Amino acid sequence: MCRSIHTLHNFEPAATDDEVHAAALQFVRKISGSTKPSKANAEVFERAVEEIAHLTRHLLEDLVSAAPPKNREVEAAKARARSAERFAGV
Repeated sequence: MCRSIHTLHNFEPAATDDEVHAAALQFVRKISGSTKPSKANAEVFERAVEEIAHLTRHLLEDLVSAAPPKNREVEAAKARARSAERFAGV
């Protein structure tokens, strides 16, 4: 899937509307094969992004988890550490 789509579930604070929209946009770009649609497809493209963002928000609101919410700063630090280790020899 898209590397720039990140897990949005079970974080404190909850995912923002901007994060949900960005994930929906990346999803539509990936499945359409287009980062910028033509004028003929712009309306359909944007409607798909909005509908997917709407459904994603509902999904995130309805999901339940027994695990404690993750901390965004801690998870970002872990990701930076993994990246540094991965690219240390490059």
